[in-house]
Amino acid sequence: MSIPLSLSGKVALITGGSRGIGAATVRLFAAAGAKVVFTYNKARSQADALAKECGEANCRGIAANLSDADSARAVVAETVKHFGRIDILVANHGVWPVKDVPIENMSNEQWRSTLSINLDAVFGLVKYTVAQMKSQPRTASAAGHIVLISSTSGQRGEAFHCDYSASKGALISMVKGLSTELAAARIYVNSVAPGWVDTDMSKAALDDPKSGEEIRRTIPLGRVGKPEEIAGPVLFLCTEYAAFITGEVFNVNGGAVLAG
Repeated sequence: MSIPLSLSGKVALITGGSRGIGAATVRLFAAAGAKVVFTYNKARSQADALAKECGEANCRGIAANLSDADSARAVVAETVKHFGRIDILVANHGVWPVKDVPIENMSNEQWRSTLSINLDAVFGLVKYTVAQMKSQPRTASAAGHIVLISSTSGQRGEAFHCDYSASKGALISMVKGLSTELAAARIYVNSVAPGWVDTDMSKAALDDPKSGEEIRRTIPLGRVGKPEEIAGPVLFLCTEYAAFITGEVFNVNGGAVLAG
């Protein structure tokens, strides 16, 4: 017996969708029947190719510099303009400053930039998406699904990257509060927290012989994840099979963090 994870008739907004985890999620959502709008910052060629691959009638990439809360308003409005509604938000965009920086040397500019992109812009996306979800006709038992992409770093911290850890930990706290706030409106809010994944963002650390070996040694399964292995749990959380799950942190890290 086949049990499809279908998103037929749903409209999804996926940020940071042109590469890595975002692109894998766009592909999977499109294959599951969703109409998808995804954002990209600079990777226009990859975005155009992805939209064409998934079918431009039901998949569109839009350029967006998600650097603060206000920048999210236009992204939400553009999604509604294209497909008339939003049923799913996947906040996947973000930055991880690759260079190790001790706290006493971290500039105010780096701290503010990381939190503006990783946290403030997500706040704006959630704010404007929730307003849209509450205003539109409900087409199913759920009024909407929101999945925030956090990180193992947001749970256990990460030395020399306190800006990134703080931003990702804040997303987890947002999920906890929003899930109870929005439950009565039937808007589900969860987080997927990846560990190390083979993406452009982590390439430098994974390719370095010393750091790459250290990273893999901390993962019980002995390898880093694939973008598709993160996209799958995101899809699941947006289907009817997750109808009793909200406020959760779904760890996808090969066993690297054994406590939520």
